[in-house]
Amino acid sequence: MKNEPIVLPADPNDADDFGVTAEALDRAQRARLIRRTRTQLGLSQSEFARRFRVPVGTLRDWEQARATAPEFAVAYMRVIEQFPEIVAKAVA
Repeated sequence: MKNEPIVLPADPNDADDFGVTAEALDRAQRARLIRRTRTQLGLSQSEFARRFRVPVGTLRDWEQARATAPEFAVAYMRVIEQFPEIVAKAVA
């Protein structure tokens, strides 16, 4: 990871900014999708986790980009985003 090329360079005018790797950018985009899906439904992390059967700690790690959500989770979030009631009923 230390040798991975930077795809988004740091802003030279901002001493606190930093370059971002492709892996980190992908993880952040996945985190944004998951957080946006949950907040659009107006659910807390624990409510979302309970309703859609996702461990709350896992959800928190994905949303905060501490862990990269796997492809199946990204697909699941996209389905939840479009059909939340159907998914909630299916997993109940």
